[in-house]
Amino acid sequence: MYKHFVKFKLLILISLILGSCVSKKNILYLQDINSIDITEVSSSKYILQENDILKIDITSLENTASLPFNKVSSSGALGNNIAMIQLDGYLVSEKKTINFPVLGEISVLDKTIFELESVIKNRLINGGYLIKPNVSIRLLNAKFTILGEVKKPGTYTFTEKNISLLQALGLAGDLTIDGNRKDIIVIRELEGKRITTYLDLTSASLLTSLYQNVQPNDVIIVNPNLKKVRSAGLVGNISSVLSIASILLSTIILIR
Repeated sequence: MYKHFVKFKLLILISLILGSCVSKKNILYLQDINSIDITEVSSSKYILQENDILKIDITSLENTASLPFNKVSSSGALGNNIAMIQLDGYLVSEKKTINFPVLGEISVLDKTIFELESVIKNRLINGGYLIKPNVSIRLLNAKFTILGEVKKPGTYTFTEKNISLLQALGLAGDLTIDGNRKDIIVIRELEGKRITTYLDLTSASLLTSLYQNVQPNDVIIVNPNLKKVRSAGLVGNISSVLSIASILLSTIILIR
């Protein structure tokens, strides 16, 4: 009877070890990267929203001529303090407009940053204000939220014009070993609608996806893998299972 008991425990141990093994197919990123063409990158365009804060810089052939179109910093030496820089930005109003020096109220309705740059540039030229002006716009309060199986979940701000999903995950310290790399949820608002999509980090198709770049206000959720989900239940790890099995079998032996 004791030999049967030992064999039974051994079988349980082997099955649990095999069941807990994680295939590299579930761990490695972009496994088929050599099999697809990623020379052309697709990305959905961000439409400017209410409460966006914009940094707008105007330059021209005559620097002195462009001075009236640039805000004079009210915060002194700003350095790299993003909160102080935001104070001197242009806030998008409820009417989707900004109040710009000399040019007055400018609509940003249904416009991307690139399109707004063109609008301002054309108004400067057509109004005879500047010759060959250069307009540069940057969003100062862009942020995304990342939750779930990452090392540092939270809300992150960025000032770059583009930040990829992989970079966003890097800011959060990368996925934990319990993160399901084939089940990444991105929640995004487009034209007043909330859209949810599922991404697979193990597939290089991510690099050609419309969601390969993070947009402001995106929410990224990294779901746990099956091993993590199972460990959250009543029966957790291998030692717990073996302990329960030993108690049950010992009780049966004593009763007999």
